[in-house]
Amino acid sequence: MKRILLKAVPVAIATAFLNAPAQAEIKVGVILSLTGPAASLGAPAKNTIDILPRKMGDEDVSYTVLDDASDPSAAVRAARKLVDEDKVDVIFGPSVTPTSLAVVEVAGQSGLPMISFAGSAAIASPVEGNKQWSYVLVAPERTMAHYVFDQMKKDGDKTLAFISFNDAFGDNITREFSAAAKEAGIEVVADERFNSKDTSVTAQALSAMSKNPDAILIGASGTPGVTPVIELRNAGYQGQIYLNQGMANPDVLRVGKDVLDGVMLSVSPVLVAEQLPADHPVKERATEYVTAYEGKYGEGSRSLFGATAWDAFLITEAAAARAKDSGAPGTPEFRKALSEQIQATNELVGAEAVFSMSPTNHNGTDLRAQTLVRIEGGKWTYVPQDQPSQ
Repeated sequence: MKRILLKAVPVAIATAFLNAPAQAEIKVGVILSLTGPAASLGAPAKNTIDILPRKMGDEDVSYTVLDDASDPSAAVRAARKLVDEDKVDVIFGPSVTPTSLAVVEVAGQSGLPMISFAGSAAIASPVEGNKQWSYVLVAPERTMAHYVFDQMKKDGDKTLAFISFNDAFGDNITREFSAAAKEAGIEVVADERFNSKDTSVTAQALSAMSKNPDAILIGASGTPGVTPVIELRNAGYQGQIYLNQGMANPDVLRVGKDVLDGVMLSVSPVLVAEQLPADHPVKERATEYVTAYEGKYGEGSRSLFGATAWDAFLITEAAAARAKDSGAPGTPEFRKALSEQIQATNELVGAEAVFSMSPTNHNGTDLRAQTLVRIEGGKWTYVPQDQPSQ
């Protein structure tokens, strides 16, 4: 009898172990442009995912990263896989506006939050329909326009031309900047378009120059946006050239080289973290991110797109701590509560902005999310200005 009991105890323990509930794990699905025209945007985000913590508070967290090849159809397929097969609780990404707009539908229909890494306000605004589940952390076009037009006024520039992508990203840049230009008393004299895979933008550059604009803004993302700058330089354009934050990555500097000297852009302060005034609200958190990122990937490797992934983690971590009272990770209750708590984010300081969201605002940034930068000698250089309080 004693021998039988001794053998039965391990079996009982093993059975109890097998029947015990698995430890909760927050599953993060990540969709990035790791190949295709927007690869220079997806790479720093992927690098950041690799150095993120593997815990959110007391909960384990896992990341499943998929490449959408910068293609909206591929992004939708990736989102379906993450939802149906991997059972993720939240989606980080995609990297650009067209792919993000495509995934909004999947996330909304599936009832899980999506934090896009793209730069268009249209991804999460207006907050209705499927966009009730989508969030954008990058400052919107109107905030960029504030700094660009402030500088144009200082320089005495009164007319502006666009050379933009012929897609949703370019549409949003042109529409929002045009509306802000009207309010600022800046006249838009040209709106030229090109495709991200075009190898020449000569015709568009010459057409824009024929209107004699005081300044030209490039409404493109990633390295393809360098092409019109090269064409403008080759054609002898002497006015000020502005980029947008969709081009704020090291590959743009590498491809553009000295052609970009003197070009300006309104962008997240993280790009010039060490150069910020001591009282800048995101200086400390931005410097922490830069130290972590460049400590692994090398000096000068930082970009806005990596910082967005970092902030997506910070916001999700804070929201998850409050959401777990409504249900365990992996359940519809948790995902719904997670989205509601992301929406309730208040004065959370990230690497690129201070975030305060609401039921009608799924971006949560203000003027503190941008600063003006000039490219000099292949480096980002802070342009001093008055620090906004909000």
